[in-house]
Amino acid sequence: MNVSELRKNEYNPYYQVYINALGNGDLKETLSKQCDNFPKFIKSIPEEKLYYAYGKDKWTIAEVLLHIIDTERVFQYRALRFARMDRTPLPGFDQDLFVPNSNANNRTKKSLVEEYIAVRKSTIALYSSFDRADLQKVGVASDSETSVAALGFIICGHQRHHRDVIRERYLQD
Repeated sequence: MNVSELRKNEYNPYYQVYINALGNGDLKETLSKQCDNFPKFIKSIPEEKLYYAYGKDKWTIAEVLLHIIDTERVFQYRALRFARMDRTPLPGFDQDLFVPNSNANNRTKKSLVEEYIAVRKSTIALYSSFDRADLQKVGVASDSETSVAALGFIICGHQRHHRDVIRERYLQD
């Protein structure tokens, strides 16, 4: 399934920035490509920058990376529930509680890369099990209807968005 096949009513407008970040790629292909490319990007980050924040009350790069991983886990779980036709509305999650309680700044780059790969491979396995009908299934999370396909694209776009933020705000000299 391509991004261009998503309809605006399949996700909350809040996520449009993440959808826009992807261009017009195929979902399963993008999940796989990112699994190869993003660890290389993380490894390229200078060690001394990993715990750097570009401003007061901004997250460090380590915190941003773990935020990407945590968010993928949450959205992956939502996709599983929706694909299995669980109609129970799911609550949101508070990233501003997750990040300071993540202990990201006590993590090594290697451990973050390993965890990212494990989570992304799990996402790839889950989405590989979905057929077209599964991707079109919808559930409610954070008081908004979202399709299984949209969740996958949001996972990919969210990662790309934060990668771009790291490049622009953290790694510029």
